[in-house]
Amino acid sequence: MAAFTASDVKALREKTGAGMMDAKKALEASNGDIEAAVDALRAKGLATAQKKSSRTAAEGLVGVATDGIRGVAVEVNSETDFVAKNDKFQDFVRKTTDVALGLESDDVEALKAASYPDGGTVGDKLTDNVATIGENQQLRRMKTISVSQGAVVPYVHNAAADGLGKIGVLVALEGDASNDVLQALGKDVAQHAAAMFPQALDADGLDQAVIERERAIAQEKAAESGKPENVQEKMVEGAVKKYAKENALLSQIFVKDGKATVEEHVARTAKEAGASIKLVDYVRYQLGEGIEKDEGDFGAEVAALAGR
Repeated sequence: MAAFTASDVKALREKTGAGMMDAKKALEASNGDIEAAVDALRAKGLATAQKKSSRTAAEGLVGVATDGIRGVAVEVNSETDFVAKNDKFQDFVRKTTDVALGLESDDVEALKAASYPDGGTVGDKLTDNVATIGENQQLRRMKTISVSQGAVVPYVHNAAADGLGKIGVLVALEGDASNDVLQALGKDVAQHAAAMFPQALDADGLDQAVIERERAIAQEKAAESGKPENVQEKMVEGAVKKYAKENALLSQIFVKDGKATVEEHVARTAKEAGASIKLVDYVRYQLGEGIEKDEGDFGAEVAALAGR
């Protein structure tokens, strides 16, 4: 019996752009392991570098809030998009995000234990929502960033309500430029981050396990080229550097420019303003990012996260 299904073939094709037969053969060779099949297809030049998928694997909302020099992003999951559109759920996410902003923390458990504006704790309100709305919900993650001088600028892509949506971005700009300059620049950079899926601020921040995976794929490609070993080494290093450049926010080509990198665009804006500005941090939360689930089984996923 095959270790994969037709839906696995479809998923692999969507991830890689490979043809049906190539996807099927890759899954057969990997005994159904989709990630191994992705690597095999890429090594053969049958797939492009994998970006973080823009398709979400969960419902709910991402909330963002700022107070000038500090900002927070919070993800709250629900089982269906219907609940995400519910006024009660949206009010909960908005108020919980405001509570998180005051904590200056990344600890979800601390957020659950914090006082909720309507009484009790955030965790109490979450439990009450599950009971009254009749659908499981989960506080999944939160991230706070700040600067000592400058601004943290928020952006929500396709906002469902003020400060709420499926992609939330915060950009931390350190510097002495005017607030108008910082807000305009921050929004541009945040919109770029929403569209371009950076995995880290700079190359040093990239996950080394991912870098080594890219190196292994590049080595396999180089070996198949039949070129001298010293040329292969240069090919591998070039491929790894290219991957790092394309996946670190500062070195990505700024989408509104098409020529300068994000770092160069920030420096140019600072020069034009006669001020100092440095992009020092960012957060990009996409609803359901990193959650793998079987089609139609997110309820079980959220229940497992909640320990039910």
